[in-house]
Amino acid sequence: MREPVSDLNHTSLPPQSLLERLKDYGQEDAFALWDELSSEERHHLVNDIQTLDLPRVDRIIRCSFRSQGLPAAAIEPVPETNVSTVEKRTMEERERWWKMGLKAISDGKLGVLLLSGGQGTRLGSSDPKGCFNIGLPSGKSLFQLQAERILCIQRLAAQSVNEEQVTFFQQGTIPCVSRDGRFIMETPYRVAKSPDGNGGVYSALKSSRLLEDMATRGIKYLDCYGVDNALVRVADPTFLGYFIETGVAAAAKVVRKAYPQEKVGVFVRRGKGGPVSVVEYSELDQSLASAINQETGRLRFCWSNVCLHMFTLEFLNQVANGLEKDSMFCVREFAPVKNANGSNFDTPDSARLLVLRLHTRWVVAAGGFLTHSVPLYATGVEVSPLCSYAGRKLEAICPFHASL
Repeated sequence: MREPVSDLNHTSLPPQSLLERLKDYGQEDAFALWDELSSEERHHLVNDIQTLDLPRVDRIIRCSFRSQGLPAAAIEPVPETNVSTVEKRTMEERERWWKMGLKAISDGKLGVLLLSGGQGTRLGSSDPKGCFNIGLPSGKSLFQLQAERILCIQRLAAQSVNEEQVTFFQQGTIPCVSRDGRFIMETPYRVAKSPDGNGGVYSALKSSRLLEDMATRGIKYLDCYGVDNALVRVADPTFLGYFIETGVAAAAKVVRKAYPQEKVGVFVRRGKGGPVSVVEYSELDQSLASAINQETGRLRFCWSNVCLHMFTLEFLNQVANGLEKDSMFCVREFAPVKNANGSNFDTPDSARLLVLRLHTRWVVAAGGFLTHSVPLYATGVEVSPLCSYAGRKLEAICPFHASL
């Protein structure tokens, strides 16, 4: 309940009940400079604090503190049995999953959640990252590439797109805190805040009532991905079919970590038989990051989190209770666009090269061949997402739609 603020002009004390609430969570220092504030600044500070969900913020802070200094022995590699490698599955299995997923999409059971926050600052752009053109022959932005992949899969599923299918919503912010868990003040009358990250999407879906909306529409599954992946297979029927067949509540596509210092989080188990979670590269001890599995000769902690997830709608409604089941699906589907050209990794140039090489493999596999090239794009061809989903059924059209 909001504290009345109309009488702040006539008192030298902060609202008592609000002060007591802050004391309950050890955040009373937010009022430390109260006596130095003008009447208008006091109003701003009270209103700012009243917008905070103090119990939720406190839970997050306490959870973060509990996770700090987690002993190395508590982290175990994800068992190989939890990972299904696409290349090791038969064509019959893959085709079965594709048809099963496409049927679910045709029945309107899949929603797509695009995590599109973030500016292209590190790319040298002031636009949203999704508007960035990585330099493909078509000149298409990340947003356009991904939207066309959705159009293609809807066409395959005999569906059409309309405006009512697309909803924009904002994630929240969370107070910045010091190492001892106290609020950091941006000004004497405003708590410093930052976006609550990908993890905040769950509460944002609930507060925006989109979970209710999706249930009303008959959606049962949600495909979630980040905008800065140029190779993402949006609404992948194979992944969806695998997800449905295994009956899990949450799954993630993963790729093998390329080298110990690669700046990606990895999936781990918290203790033997414990829940699967992600440890960020900055949090993983270097000895663990470099540890080798003596049986496979690969990194022990090798399954990278590339922000490609599938959830049931029921799971999203119950996410606060934690994961009960989890699974991963191993693919080659990651071309991040995070840094400007000239950097050593994750640049528009590296993403463009990965896209062109993949599309060239599709064309060659479909019986096509390159007839000419322009020096800038001599490394491969581009296949429009409107022509093919993940290289399927290119045999009849690849000679006409490969951008050279």
